[in-house]
Amino acid sequence: MLRKILIALAAVIVVLLVVIATRPGTFRVERSTRIAAPPDVVFGLVNDFHAWDRWSPWAKLDPSMKLEIGGTSTGAGTGATYHWVGNDKVGEGKMLITDSRPGQKVAIRLEFLRPMAQVNQIDFTFRPETAGTQVNWAMTGENNFMGKAFSLFADMDAMIGKDFEKGLAGMRTAAETEVKRRAEATAAATSTPPASPNVTEPAEPAK
Repeated sequence: MLRKILIALAAVIVVLLVVIATRPGTFRVERSTRIAAPPDVVFGLVNDFHAWDRWSPWAKLDPSMKLEIGGTSTGAGTGATYHWVGNDKVGEGKMLITDSRPGQKVAIRLEFLRPMAQVNQIDFTFRPETAGTQVNWAMTGENNFMGKAFSLFADMDAMIGKDFEKGLAGMRTAAETEVKRRAEATAAATSTPPASPNVTEPAEPAK
């Protein structure tokens, strides 16, 4: 009897391994939104790692997260790096901007160090529209055996896509707030203060 149970268990394991092995070897998660701001404003929020704190869906998950931005003198543009170390919610990882085209695209190499090692590709693209900018955020990567097994029990697109949607909403708020701030600054700089009324001093009485 025990022998039959072991054979059946082995058969189940073999079937499970075959199913896992036949899962897709790559994945792609993608979300888009429209933002009422010009491409240069939205681009700046992504191209400058210092600005990520204003919209990133992961920035507030660990108040004690250690963050190091470098790679370039400004922490922005091709070559800029972003290294974080945090709690179990954010783990540890690194980002490197590999391609930066003003107002058009930012490509990033994303490397997770823990809890699970993984290297993914991130692409932000920006397309001008009459009402502002169409922003597209995509992540692609390889599915190793553990990734394939994980995909049997969890929908990666739904999980990560939810964070992308939250991040894009934060980006929209930050960009539209910046547009408003610029408009107010321009209006203040170009406004003409009211002219002082002409006041005629009364003539002194003749002596």
